[in-house]
Amino acid sequence: MSDNGLSENSFANVNGQSICYGIAGSGPPLLMLHGFPQTRAMWMRIAPMLARDFTVVTADLRGYGDSSKPQTMPDMSFRVMAQDMKALMQQLGFERFHLAGHDRGARTAHRLALDAPDTIDSLTLMDIVPTHLLLAQLSKEVARAYYHWFFLAQPAPFPETLIGHDPDAYFERCLLGFGKATLSDFEPDMLVAYRQSWRDPACIHAMCNDYRAAIDVDFGHDAMDLHRKVEAPALVLYGADGAMAKAMDVPATWADRLANMRHAAIPGGHFFPDQSSKATAEALRDFLTAL
Repeated sequence: MSDNGLSENSFANVNGQSICYGIAGSGPPLLMLHGFPQTRAMWMRIAPMLARDFTVVTADLRGYGDSSKPQTMPDMSFRVMAQDMKALMQQLGFERFHLAGHDRGARTAHRLALDAPDTIDSLTLMDIVPTHLLLAQLSKEVARAYYHWFFLAQPAPFPETLIGHDPDAYFERCLLGFGKATLSDFEPDMLVAYRQSWRDPACIHAMCNDYRAAIDVDFGHDAMDLHRKVEAPALVLYGADGAMAKAMDVPATWADRLANMRHAAIPGGHFFPDQSSKATAEALRDFLTAL
């Protein structure tokens, strides 16, 4: 472990990408995926707690952090992100593993569980509702809270130009804008890692393409799979004070997509893993050890 609580950066060349990851602990493998606008640094409080019982792998999604930055929109779909993560775990020697994700990482995790169910021992989704449902049944409350979905999806270079004027101002507003967060909720080392990542124009472009792909690519993939359920044991965690919890019954949105689901609200907003790290780690450990 490094001083910031995460294992040192390693890199794997998989699926045409260079994926930055770290690995620590021993026991059953657990892959943890971050969301927007973060990096694998988001797990620096949580990973050490779980590494006592699990081999914890944390990875930067393509386009984020220290992973490579694809230039085209289709190369930022959840399907290709999921393929990266399956290949990474196989390269590390893990044919099956537990999988947990927050935000975009959770959407990637859901897609991986659909596309490669034989690799997944369990699935934990943190503070998301299904992508197809969110877009197909968009309410004015969700549209206002999650306006960034539609701003970032505008044609290039419009959002990239505006964000590039002051990346810290924009992305820090994202950290604070999805429910009850303050900058003090995030470790200083986290913010250093985030700022280093999101100040890179290639990262800004990739993150915009992530949201463009959600509408232009992922929505279609999900529409084809509406009849399917993830059979692996699943845990849905969500911020008790988050925008999604206020707008929707989060567990109910997953009821017809997860065959074996548990759920729990964690104190905090969208970024409850940062605000309530111990409670998040305990909820995940309790779920996994009971399997």
